[in-house]
Amino acid sequence: MHIPPDWDVFGILIVSFLAFWVIFGWLFFDPFLKLLGEREGRIKNLNERAERLLAEAKSAIEDRERALAAVRRDALTRREAERRAAESEAAKTLEEARAEARAALEEVRAGIDRDIEAARGDLEQMARQLAIELAGRVLGRPARGAEAANN
Repeated sequence: MHIPPDWDVFGILIVSFLAFWVIFGWLFFDPFLKLLGEREGRIKNLNERAERLLAEAKSAIEDRERALAAVRRDALTRREAERRAAESEAAKTLEEARAEARAALEEVRAGIDRDIEAARGDLEQMARQLAIELAGRVLGRPARGAEAANN
């Protein structure tokens, strides 16, 4: 079975197809393609803007990290300087306290030496008196140095 083509119908179909193609293209396809192009352009612009903002954020973060590192270094330097100053002050105070303690110790030693010398003198005098008294008792008469010792 062979159906011969109907060229009239075929021509009408081709013309109507082309007419619909032009009408639909003008009414639907062109505005839709234009809309898709605009959307693609906006998406591209938004992507570029997002990349630029991300780069700016990264730059800001790096700047902040550099600033924090500088502040940390400065704080560490100041803390170290203050620690050294405190150690120096503590050493100075300790040395002053040691010097005061040495001076007080020397003063106490000098006082003790004076007391020892005074006690030694008293003991010598007492020893002489006891010796004279003892000699007088042993001899049974007053010893010669008794008058001198009493004076």
